[in-house]
Amino acid sequence: MEVGSKLETKVLHIKGMSCSHCVHAVKSALSALAGVHEVDVDLDKGKALVKFDGSKVGEPQFREAIEEAGYELTGMSDH
Repeated sequence: MEVGSKLETKVLHIKGMSCSHCVHAVKSALSALAGVHEVDVDLDKGKALVKFDGSKVGEPQFREAIEEAGYELTGMSDH
């Protein structure tokens, strides 16, 4: 992490997850993005808590990664 960079935490609302494979697919897709430091996916709530460097990654990249994994990002909110 670069000096002066600040991590942000957001909750991603994800539609379409139904099993542990889905959790792994979403976690892997988000974790692979440059600037993402931590991902915690909650299957029951359909959410992922993401800690990331906002200067390197954000909603457009999250949306693309989730859609490529076969799911839908329906929203983002503060932690």
